[in-house]
Amino acid sequence: MDELLRPAGVIRTHKKEAETDFFLREPTATASPSNPGTRSDTRQHKAPTTPEEALEILKDEPDYDSLIFVLTFLSQRKTPSIKSPTPLSAQLIQVLVSEIVPNYWAILIEDGHQSQKTKKSGLNPLLFCLSSITGVNAILVRLRALTQEAKGSNQPTQLKRPDVSLNLGILLDLLGRVLQPDNWLLEAYRVAVAGGEAPAKVRPRVQEIVSTVGGGRIVSLAAEAEDVLKNDSAGRNTDGVWLADSKQFTQWLGRNIVSLLRSDTGTDEKKFASDVFGKALRLGHYDVIITQLVSELVFTPAADPQVLGSLIGNLPQTEQRKVFFSVVTLLSTEYLDRFGRCESKESEQLISAAAGALKGILDSLEHGKRFLVEWLTGSSGAGIGEGVGIRRSVMAVISQGRDDLVTGLEKSLGQFGDQLYIRHSPMLQQEAHAQVLLLAAGYVHRQHPVKLAILLRTGVWLNAISNRLAAPHDRARFLGMVVGESLSGLVDKGEKRLNFKMEETNEEEGSWYKSLTGVSDVPGPLNPLFKAPTAVPQKTQKPPQKATAKPIPQPRQTGFIIEELSDGEAPEEDDIIPYAKPDSDPEDSDDDATLVRRDKPKAPVYIRDLIRYFRDTESYDHQKLALTTAPTLIRRKANYGTEVSEHADELASLLVGLSDKFEIDNFDDLRLQGMMAIVVAQPEKMGQWFAKTFFDGDYSVSQRASVLVVLGLSARELAGYETSGYAAAAAFPSKTLPERVEQLYIDDPSRHQTPALKPLPPNALDNIASSLTSTFLAPMAAAAADAATGPDVLKLSTFTSRLGNDNNTNPDDNSIQPTNPKIKYKTNPANRKPRVRAIPNTTAQLLSTSFFTPLTARFHAALYAASSNNRLRTILFQPHLLALYLKTLALLLHAAGPSTLALPHMTAELWRLLLNTSVRAHAVGDLSVTRAILFALVALLDVNEARMRDVCGELGREVVETQEWVAGVFGGLRGGDEGGEEEQVKALAAGVLVRLREGVEKYRLLMVGDLIGF
Repeated sequence: MDELLRPAGVIRTHKKEAETDFFLREPTATASPSNPGTRSDTRQHKAPTTPEEALEILKDEPDYDSLIFVLTFLSQRKTPSIKSPTPLSAQLIQVLVSEIVPNYWAILIEDGHQSQKTKKSGLNPLLFCLSSITGVNAILVRLRALTQEAKGSNQPTQLKRPDVSLNLGILLDLLGRVLQPDNWLLEAYRVAVAGGEAPAKVRPRVQEIVSTVGGGRIVSLAAEAEDVLKNDSAGRNTDGVWLADSKQFTQWLGRNIVSLLRSDTGTDEKKFASDVFGKALRLGHYDVIITQLVSELVFTPAADPQVLGSLIGNLPQTEQRKVFFSVVTLLSTEYLDRFGRCESKESEQLISAAAGALKGILDSLEHGKRFLVEWLTGSSGAGIGEGVGIRRSVMAVISQGRDDLVTGLEKSLGQFGDQLYIRHSPMLQQEAHAQVLLLAAGYVHRQHPVKLAILLRTGVWLNAISNRLAAPHDRARFLGMVVGESLSGLVDKGEKRLNFKMEETNEEEGSWYKSLTGVSDVPGPLNPLFKAPTAVPQKTQKPPQKATAKPIPQPRQTGFIIEELSDGEAPEEDDIIPYAKPDSDPEDSDDDATLVRRDKPKAPVYIRDLIRYFRDTESYDHQKLALTTAPTLIRRKANYGTEVSEHADELASLLVGLSDKFEIDNFDDLRLQGMMAIVVAQPEKMGQWFAKTFFDGDYSVSQRASVLVVLGLSARELAGYETSGYAAAAAFPSKTLPERVEQLYIDDPSRHQTPALKPLPPNALDNIASSLTSTFLAPMAAAAADAATGPDVLKLSTFTSRLGNDNNTNPDDNSIQPTNPKIKYKTNPANRKPRVRAIPNTTAQLLSTSFFTPLTARFHAALYAASSNNRLRTILFQPHLLALYLKTLALLLHAAGPSTLALPHMTAELWRLLLNTSVRAHAVGDLSVTRAILFALVALLDVNEARMRDVCGELGREVVETQEWVAGVFGGLRGGDEGGEEEQVKALAAGVLVRLREGVEKYRLLMVGDLIGF
């Protein structure tokens, strides 16, 4: 049998030889291990000597050995480059893409894996031959043709070739490998400009690279091909196609631009890099590529900020402004925002380093200083919501030039005292501009004191202080007094100094504002920027030691006898409770011993362990334990130690971006409860953090919606309207008595039991909004029903029945009744409006400064920001998210209540936001947005019920404009559908319209002066 098992050789025949009869051919030697000198066919494998010969071999269906010789020849440096744009190279690339790659790709990949260290593979020479703009275009053309063929073959009358999907996957893999290097852009540019040809011939080649790579053509075709492969019945694996992900492609472009700038580039290369950069900014990931370029060209030890400045300087002027503003924002968010008031030495070093980075970038920008002055005094708010550190860095750069510094001071002072600015600008923006004014005044006083003295003698200064003191909002008056005292203290002496003698200006915040005039920063070295932001050091855990048994101390014998008392009802039990038997372990109840787990993780007891569990996204047990433990653990640790305060940002970012990978039960509810626990534990800090995350974070619409839900529910819990069951579950056992002793003081044992933790409904904010709406409409409905029953003389029986109902009604029941699908207007006293709760001013002020104001101010900033935030505006005006945002603001205002000192300011900001043209435009044809606007008006009218006179006096134009708009909404709704959404919106509009008309009729004379010319 051994002679029958001889090794058989593989004979590869040529196309021409295959056409002849197999039996008429001369016998040839067969390749075998014993005869290595023989070949598999009659052809001699030799390397081609010219590109024309290589083309003939490729067209002649070569075997694998011949293909290796051809690819090696074409990839040699001495050979005329196949990358050069010539007709011959185009033919070679076309044959490689259409004929060679589909037939030999599998064996090329296999050979490349097996021969990485042993011998030279044919994969690398092939990638070299196709790594030009000509090769990329040939692959894209072939990819488009196959994609269209695959989509066209979906019709039942057409047949689909089985190799279409296979070739699509091969081309995607090939294109990804060709474009993988970070220096591809540099090599493609060098090939395009090689040869010393005339600029008229070189310029179209360069523009072709820019349009192909930066225009989004590669991403769109790759994504379309990937979609075809996913829908393929064969179910091919398409994971890892990075070309179809626009974010990854943008990052690849950023790396290539950095590689291009770090080479020995001239003016033409920098202009080419700027063109690609300008195209990349339009791919939808504006902040991603800017962050990557700044981190590589500024935040590294070998970086030179002037290189980034030259890259930005070649862009159009409008694009320069947007990019530079993004760089300033990046410096603030990554390094300076976490220091707050920047009173530490570390913050001063980072401020000087950030100023040095900005100065280095501006050295290559012609209009850079003008951009900085515009950023400080423009509608963007000088970093609205950010810390003062970035404003100090920018002022340190501007202070290097006298004209720019004086210009910034004059613009800041004129804007600070403008009446329209005081009335309509968000308060966070006014605070930022006040800080800019104080900083600029301090620099001008040190460098040019006469200029500041002259400026404070002009009418601009007097009008600014007068308008500030006459402002209707307390915060605006406070800023005016602080600025007035600070600037007057720099120029005036003795009794001439301006002093309002108010406690607010001499407290901690007022003193900090006044100290800004003495701040002096200078641009410094960039070394502090090279270090990552400092993290809180974590204590190393020691390995647990084995516990040793300790002798139990014997009690000292005395003459007293201690007798345990019992309530007499419960039977006496032994104090010693025996442990359960090991056999009763539920984990052992499974018949299969291999299913019993002894390595289950324990619930985390420290915040750092909770963070570690959240980061372990590959473990189901860790994820579920972290989610179920987080609400209770965070609330328990809130007031004990600094664990929560030090890790609140990290915990919140993990929870916001957490995804339900394992389909855990009640995942969304547990995630929301965890975020609510963080907000309740650190409301002043985390309220602002979540508001900033809603606008600045790279999150989906559902994740942003969860942020709004967390802010609304947390605010109501802080105000006392809601009570979470996790708050009682988080109480330490040390605060409770033992069960037997507690029975001596509490008759009902069920009173101290932990309430059941009910999950939040998916529309928690909508339910609250419906309850508040019914409470608002109930009194008007009752009044309308009374008016429809006839004269008061005929209402004796009705009054008697009401009296009986009043006797049966609990006067202490102020709970908000849930809204029925169909609103029924009944004259039932139980539907009367509950009493207004008196909210402490501390909580109301907290909700105003940390929840409400950041949301409204950042919305205005995003609304009027540069066009680089088009994607953010598109997300914000998504109907569901916009409606939820408006409802959240209304709930925050209602939670603050009528006793808050900032109520006039909150009312004005929300009312003007509702009347914004963009907001009302999105309400046209969308009942959800219209209902949200009407509900916000309901909250405004409800909270300001006792100060309607002040509202009509301060916001007369807004009240009349709102009345006209609501009347138009009411007239445009048909209604008629019992219990339908349109009927409910029309009823809500009717209630708002009635209340507004009552106010206008009552205070018409007060509003006449304000409405002249309306």
